[in-house]
Amino acid sequence: MDVKEIETAIAQLPPAKVAELAEWFEEFHAQIWDTELEQDVKAGQLDALLKEAEEDFESGRCEPL
Repeated sequence: MDVKEIETAIAQLPPAKVAELAEWFEEFHAQIWDTELEQDVKAGQLDALLKEAEEDFESGRCEPL
């Protein structure tokens, strides 16, 4: 099934089913993002940002939220 077929199928759904699908997709997409973030952390791809944040905090360049 290609994207156009999926779009066509979604367009034929009643509004309540579109809402149900949207909720499911939001959770599905969030899980993909979480998995990618975990992999990036394990691979050390965020180490430089973490170091910068720690340096900002230790030097007093941070403000409470």
